[in-house]
Amino acid sequence: MFADATMLARIQFGLTIAFHYLFPPLTIGLGVVMVMTEGAYIVTRDKLWEITAKYWTRLFAATFAMGVATGIVMEFQFGTNWSTYSRFVGDVFGSALAAEGVFAFFLESGFLAVLVFGWDRVSPAVHFLSTLMVSLGSMFSAVWIVVANSWQQTPAGYHVVRDGNGWRAEITDFWAMVFNPSSVPRLTHTLIGCFILGAFFVMSITAWYLLKKRHEEFARRSFKVALVFGAVASLAQLFVGHDHAKQVAATQPAKLAAYEGLYKTPEGGAPLSLIGWPNEKAQRLDYAVEIPGMLSFLVHGDTKTPVPGLDQFKPEDRPPVVVPFLAYHAMIALGMGFIGLSLLGLFLWWRGTLFQHRWLLWVYVFAVLGAYAANQLGWIAAEVGRQPWSVYGLLRTADSVSKSVKAGEILASIIMFTIVYALLFAVWIYVMNSKIQHGPDTDETHPDKTSLDGLMEAAGSLGGHRHSMTEVSDGKDS
Repeated sequence: MFADATMLARIQFGLTIAFHYLFPPLTIGLGVVMVMTEGAYIVTRDKLWEITAKYWTRLFAATFAMGVATGIVMEFQFGTNWSTYSRFVGDVFGSALAAEGVFAFFLESGFLAVLVFGWDRVSPAVHFLSTLMVSLGSMFSAVWIVVANSWQQTPAGYHVVRDGNGWRAEITDFWAMVFNPSSVPRLTHTLIGCFILGAFFVMSITAWYLLKKRHEEFARRSFKVALVFGAVASLAQLFVGHDHAKQVAATQPAKLAAYEGLYKTPEGGAPLSLIGWPNEKAQRLDYAVEIPGMLSFLVHGDTKTPVPGLDQFKPEDRPPVVVPFLAYHAMIALGMGFIGLSLLGLFLWWRGTLFQHRWLLWVYVFAVLGAYAANQLGWIAAEVGRQPWSVYGLLRTADSVSKSVKAGEILASIIMFTIVYALLFAVWIYVMNSKIQHGPDTDETHPDKTSLDGLMEAAGSLGGHRHSMTEVSDGKDS
């Protein structure tokens, strides 16, 4: 495997994307929390809401810095490892990424300075506007990235032309490209996944404060905001995910067959696989627990209409099954877990016993890991399930890799990037842990410091310089 340049290039891009994708979903989710908490301050003028908004802004800023630093690397790989692919999709991706710069990045970065530095330099209304614009900017950035990715899955609004360098896709209808068949369901599914992560991230930190009996009033308020946010997002994801799966069934039936381990097309209705282990050699699903006819019902609305299995496609056009099947089912199991945790929290809130169950608070502390995993697993299922195509039905992954880059060069860069990313991740964990241990800053004699140190510490750490850090709490009640 390690002698294959194509496989190594795929591994490197997958690792780079997976690491980068630790940060944008969290900034999108935290952005909404910032808007809600600062909006509550605008309405009530309760100082604790302002302190709450400042605290989450500090964590947002450190995460935003990491997202920018790790996102730049991905685009270089298009030119180094995937030059054939870049020539083919350049016209399409160029317009989408340019739109991201114009409509998202400038909006987000333009208001970021006001968000971070302007707490007492502009009016509360202007600062709230900056918070809203940064939050929207992070979502708009996701819009154009998802549009570009969705076009790979379901190309539309293009024709293929040949020039001196070979074949390439050229846009004929910009809006047909933007609203390709998978862009809207994929975008809503992705954004809601980010909202779930942001909600469970807030619940994780505030549950830990409550267990340690620190910053309890702040923690209760933030936890309740995040609980409602998480419950709404988790329930919405149930319906949005179903809609997205129906779109996959219509436009990428081989991918759905891989998701469900459906090797052979059933004569009647297709079963829904709850668990199982794909046996690629025998072309069957071992240890399967299935609901008869349920997949047909979810896709077609009845239990009798067949769903195509992998046997309906040429062997060279079939995706691998093990990774998409396991990733897809794990993502769904985690999603159902988020619904259960959210509804249980709301029920206990209604009963007045939400914060009286220490075991449940510990569950919320670690549930954020599940939210992170679900976001990663969704993309793994989608991208591996698209194979063997880099652009579905048009360009194979094996034909997309750069011809001049050798396997040894890619392997060396994988090792280098792994080391660098491990160091960056350690820096991010250190900065975030420092801010979490410190907690919300209730000292209003130096209000600027609470909003400045988040970005400055993150920027200083990324640059390799040591900045003075806020004193770490000794763990006693604040």
